[in-house]
Amino acid sequence: MWLTRVSVNHPVFASMMMLALMVLGLASWNRMGVEEFPSVEFPYVVIYTTYPGASPEIVESDVTRKIEDSVNTIAGVKQVTSASAEGLSTVIIEFDLDVSATAAAQDVRDKIALVKTQLRDEVEDPLIERYDPSAAPVVSVAFSSTTLPMRELSTYLEQHIIKRLQTVTGVGKVNMLGSVKREIRVEIHPTQLQALGVSIDQVMGALRSENMELPSGTLKQPNQELVVQVKGRMLNPQDFGRLIVARRAGAPIYLDQVATVSDTQAEQDSAAFLNGSPAIGMDIVKISGSNVIDVVDGSKAELEDIRKILPAGIEMTIVADSAKSIRASLKDVVRTLIEGGVLAVLIVLLFLGSWRSTIITGLTLPISLFGTLAAMWACGFTINVMTLMALSLCIGLLIDDAIVVRENIVRHAAMGKGHKQAALEGTQEIGLAVLATTLTIVVVFLPVAFMGGIIGRFFYQFGVTVSAAVLFSMFVSFTLDPMLSAIWPEDPHPKAKRNRFERFLKWFSDQLDKLNEWYAQALRFCLHHRLATMGLALGSLVGAFVLAGQIGKEFVPTPDLGEMSVKFETPVDASLEYTTAKVEQVEKIIREYPEVRATYATINSLGSRGRNRAQVRIQLKPKQERTRSLNQLNTDMRQRLTGVGGIIVTSVASAKESVSGGLKPILISIRGSDLQQLQKISDEFKRELSKIDGIVDLESSLKDPKPTLSIELDRDAASDAGLSVLQIGQALRPLLAGEDVTTWQDAQGENYDVNVRLPDDARQGVGALSELSISSGKIDPATGAPAMIPLAQVVEMEQTLGASQINRRNLFREVLVAANVEGRPAGDIGDDIAKVQAKMKLPDGYSFQVEGANKDMAESIGYAVTALVLAVLFIYMLLGSQFNSFLYPVAIMSSLPLSLIGVFLALYVFGSTLNIFSIIGIIMLMGLVTKNAILLIDFIKVAVDNGDDRENAIIEAGRTRLRPILMTTAAMVIGMVPLALGLGEGAEQRSPMAHAIIGGVLTSTLLTLVVVPVIYTYLDDMKRFFIRHLRRFKYRNSVRGNYY
Repeated sequence: MWLTRVSVNHPVFASMMMLALMVLGLASWNRMGVEEFPSVEFPYVVIYTTYPGASPEIVESDVTRKIEDSVNTIAGVKQVTSASAEGLSTVIIEFDLDVSATAAAQDVRDKIALVKTQLRDEVEDPLIERYDPSAAPVVSVAFSSTTLPMRELSTYLEQHIIKRLQTVTGVGKVNMLGSVKREIRVEIHPTQLQALGVSIDQVMGALRSENMELPSGTLKQPNQELVVQVKGRMLNPQDFGRLIVARRAGAPIYLDQVATVSDTQAEQDSAAFLNGSPAIGMDIVKISGSNVIDVVDGSKAELEDIRKILPAGIEMTIVADSAKSIRASLKDVVRTLIEGGVLAVLIVLLFLGSWRSTIITGLTLPISLFGTLAAMWACGFTINVMTLMALSLCIGLLIDDAIVVRENIVRHAAMGKGHKQAALEGTQEIGLAVLATTLTIVVVFLPVAFMGGIIGRFFYQFGVTVSAAVLFSMFVSFTLDPMLSAIWPEDPHPKAKRNRFERFLKWFSDQLDKLNEWYAQALRFCLHHRLATMGLALGSLVGAFVLAGQIGKEFVPTPDLGEMSVKFETPVDASLEYTTAKVEQVEKIIREYPEVRATYATINSLGSRGRNRAQVRIQLKPKQERTRSLNQLNTDMRQRLTGVGGIIVTSVASAKESVSGGLKPILISIRGSDLQQLQKISDEFKRELSKIDGIVDLESSLKDPKPTLSIELDRDAASDAGLSVLQIGQALRPLLAGEDVTTWQDAQGENYDVNVRLPDDARQGVGALSELSISSGKIDPATGAPAMIPLAQVVEMEQTLGASQINRRNLFREVLVAANVEGRPAGDIGDDIAKVQAKMKLPDGYSFQVEGANKDMAESIGYAVTALVLAVLFIYMLLGSQFNSFLYPVAIMSSLPLSLIGVFLALYVFGSTLNIFSIIGIIMLMGLVTKNAILLIDFIKVAVDNGDDRENAIIEAGRTRLRPILMTTAAMVIGMVPLALGLGEGAEQRSPMAHAIIGGVLTSTLLTLVVVPVIYTYLDDMKRFFIRHLRRFKYRNSVRGNYY
């Protein structure tokens, strides 16, 4: 090979090439970004629209549907989901992977600008944000103070801290939990309003019109211009009381005659607790597509600057940091990479028994790795778990080519050839086989790299990294190995006296020689008993597929990242105080566990909306310091918390499930139009699901109905009184829901809301509401003021039940049934759920739809099967071209199904599942297991072409290739052992890939050594049979032609 010849003849040039690869790799390592996984986030745009006081049904009809209909026409929309709750509409638009998040957000803004004109005046302007609402905060911070009241602390944080954090690159939203905002409250006294004949509209109108500053132009003087400014803002909160709201009989009526003005705090709607103590929490959520580690580092750097300027008495604690687990996972993968490399090199030393061979072969590892890093940087990749895992899986691969080349060079040198001649001829002889094995791995991984959907994005960097690594390995094996073998040959006269280690290496080499003889006898036996050998192999394969039925299925295994999350709900009409008491009770139980380091509880947070919904994030000790696993803690904690009265535990699980997000693994959408029918279907469905073994934390998105007071207008009485539905609604909304009418500016220029509402005691019963009087359009002749009509005179009130939240998906109402799993993989449970769905008969217009991890699993398996089929076809085409035969590739590829025996056996023994990582491991095997068969068949074919007897050629090829085959297999297996053990944080997700590969490589190697030669003989017999009959057919035709 010309590449080998150039390297051997110009060793300095070859050395400089290797040095260049290492320099480029080091430079690339420092420049590449760091993240946990390749960015596979979908572009999300979220629209929040507030409609104060509106019920979920009204929010749905007046806001949500109009927004959905508008944004659904945008190109690239994958799905539109929404939630209509009391006073709030949340619409989430998920776009296709290839849509830019920035372009998607702009398209949504353009559509919303058109929709605004269709919304009622009471609806606030929609807020459009770009982030994934299901994503957990990347950083959570808790603030507490021993000197400041909660109101002052909240004001300080809102005015100084949040604004700084929002400027950090990549931050999409900063949510404040447990804050108590300063507010100027105007509490209306209904009796005074009625006595003085003042309407609520007059009060609000006075507040709006009298508390403002207006620019009125300029006055021009000879030398200057004067800006004219009308000053009308209140300097002090008490000044609001002196506003004139109306006049009766020429006398002014002041605000403090009909209301009480107080400088107080807004009603608290969320809460946060750090280790059981009240605190104010801040959850930092990143923009979709931004790098987690960059956002965390930027936020923490800003927080450290903030810490330096915090007033005395304020303490800041970072309670959650997503980058911590990411860095731990990356550190673990790097450790397995180094450990695997060291073990692989030791295997080479053990088999070759030479320090020279070990060093020459071992140098391939770092140089190939550095070259791969340079290729990764050139492709725009990052350092993440997938690319590092690709490199750690490649450890055995990278050293394979070097082992095969070096072993063949040593064999040629042992024939008595000169060291330079041995290097050139040894590499030349094995060159095409090594090229074929390398290209086989490349053609296997290219389909993996270009799969569609989320799995394609996820494994793109993995596939390209593996392909680049093996290509660099082949390049180094063809250049550095023969060059060093030529200039640094083995000592032809080894020293007679050996140390203990050298004697051990000599003993091991002798055992390999004995094994070689045993193998030759076993191979000869199998060649003489071909039918029994094939029967045993096929029986093992059938047994493996039977065993496969016992292996569980899931999308992604749950990792142990040292964090847990507990979510629970109190009754739907529970107050914040009641939920707070339950949080304290739950936290106390959780902190009794010795494995728990810290807790951070929130009420009405981003992931758990509602005053009756709480979430507790639990930080655990590292798993090496725990006696119980994450799953054991989940089970035990769930059982204890279920006994707490007044709560419903909705989830006890890992706080963060990488790859699959933080959602429950079981998600079933039930779609239809009528809420009552959906409630009926979901209740029946939940009853059936609760019977399935392994389902826990079962919940429905259609919560218990919320008590609702329905007000029906007596239109005749209202018309006589001069009232309309609009007037009554506009009067009640600010009184009951409260309305921010204007703002008050303090001396520092900060603005605070001025809120108008009834006192708390006037909003606690139906009786108090019926006594309210509404200002009508008619004038009272006695006072000359608008007539005040009691509400009870024109309406009828009835207490009913209304939906607490209405969910929709793709323009249809839906109920989302979600559950966690325990003791069984999600895929197996999904099969049982499918049977339940098949048995249930749904009315027309209603349907089930699988969502979540099982939906991703189904899509991913489709893409993976396509990649597998393409990989097999590419391997066949490559081998057919290599051997110039249609039949020999079939013999080589017979090792592919044989590898599945070890795959299923290893997954079963290790207790792993068939998941996306183990499936990719199986695809990877398709390239790995053909390596040994290629080396074996290549030697057999060359010997047979040279005239050797077929059986002797097979036996000799087996003897020659046994040592390198065992060596490469051992290097591959031992190099993956650290990954297979899964000792680090999050290693539970990665280890199934190593389990599948180790099992497949071991069994395929053992069976390749005996079964592939047997299959080769059958195919060779078939070839000879057809050639013989073809010649006979041609001979007969030629004889007939001569006769005629």
